[in-house]
Amino acid sequence: MPRPVDPSLNRRRLRIDLRQAREKAGLTQREAAEALEWSLSKIIRIEAGTVSLSVTDLRALLQQYGVTDPQLVAELEEAARGSKGQSWWTEFSDVLNPSFTQYLGYESAANSVRTYHPIVVPGFLQTEDYAEALLAPYAPQERIRRVVELRTARQDRLFEGDDSPELSFVVDEAALRRRIGAPAVMRHQLQHIKNVMELPRVTLQVLPFSAGGHYGTLGSFVLLGFKGDDDLLWVEHSAGQLAIRDDHELVARYQECFATISDIALKGGDAVALIDEAARDFGTS
Repeated sequence: MPRPVDPSLNRRRLRIDLRQAREKAGLTQREAAEALEWSLSKIIRIEAGTVSLSVTDLRALLQQYGVTDPQLVAELEEAARGSKGQSWWTEFSDVLNPSFTQYLGYESAANSVRTYHPIVVPGFLQTEDYAEALLAPYAPQERIRRVVELRTARQDRLFEGDDSPELSFVVDEAALRRRIGAPAVMRHQLQHIKNVMELPRVTLQVLPFSAGGHYGTLGSFVLLGFKGDDDLLWVEHSAGQLAIRDDHELVARYQECFATISDIALKGGDAVALIDEAARDFGTS
């Protein structure tokens, strides 16, 4: 059954509709702010979906933009009421940084998720013991436990429920064969990947070594897709994390990259055969 709507989804609805209404009214963000005697930053934050919005402020915006359709007004007022409150990830604030917190808001609102990682199993697909082994060299055990709990909560939201997004994963053969933890950890992880392949709304492929060089070898990335809005690109690298939406050329290159590696990656039985081959290298339980 559908989950209660997260405040981040309501803020996204307001972000999209209010930006479109402002543009239809022929106003810049600065002009709208000056007309309402608000700060420019307030309009920017509303249209970025990073803050909640009171019904009173919403009505002022709608009046300024000339929005009078009763059904639309009612829907946006409901979204404004639902834009307040804590998001599901608030309880993990002790292990979240600002950029990843913002990303989770986007992820919770996405209708599709496409991801590729050239080195390890993507976090979306990691078992708890694999994640713990992967993080062990970098953090104290208490922090690792919290990060793994956050990762598991993300997976539950992505894979469960009638309102989960369409999920597309390309797992590199390097991730299947790179030993993280004990052999039993890897066997469990590889079986989990096969189990995920059976889930609804999931497409999971394996990119073999034989595919050779390709644009995706430059690093991991996630593409989030939204109804009525541009895709968002999320990249993580040694210097940090970055969410990109306004650089349309760069986002398009990664969209093309994912389409390319999807075309050459193994599907169905061929993908399962390669996963099983990798599992045999880690012995039997």
